[in-house]
Amino acid sequence: MSAQETSGTGAELDPRQFRNVLGQFCTGVTIITTVDDGAPVGFACQSFAALSLDPPLVLFCPTKASRSWASIERSGHFAVNVLAEEQQATCARFGSREPDKFTGIDWTPSPLGSPILTGSLAHIDCTVETVHDGGDHYVVFGRVHSMSEIKDERPLLFYRGQYTGIEPDKTVPATWRDDLEAFLTATTEDTWL
Repeated sequence: MSAQETSGTGAELDPRQFRNVLGQFCTGVTIITTVDDGAPVGFACQSFAALSLDPPLVLFCPTKASRSWASIERSGHFAVNVLAEEQQATCARFGSREPDKFTGIDWTPSPLGSPILTGSLAHIDCTVETVHDGGDHYVVFGRVHSMSEIKDERPLLFYRGQYTGIEPDKTVPATWRDDLEAFLTATTEDTWL
């Protein structure tokens, strides 16, 4: 094993190195929102993913201490706002400990009543389906009820602890491949996934 490698049961892993290694995985950035007791609530979330096509499910992973998660759990519904490249300031605001993150933020209610942030690249309107233990986080499965149309803009990305984006001349995905279709939507038991 090289000096760069780490192995073990997890108890002796260096938390900073663990975080740095995970930072090698580029993610999109979302704002998860709801309305609790008449007030809009939300937080910045990188741990969002598609989960299932049938039924339509997504997931996100809030920290157990999150006040925003407590509000979402009470309301039973949430919207996932996928941020566009120019929404860095919005992301920073919702990633802060600011008590009223919606000050100066324009939004409209989704069909389920959760805030859809103006300028978001996309949004997905969900109800809380199930909640699972995930160490110092919860893993929340959400059932999708509605979603936005697709916009022709670039997403806000996060990589190695900072914002990044797609190269300006590459605003569309690579040419679609049949094997990629199988990778993204495989639902049979004989898949290599």
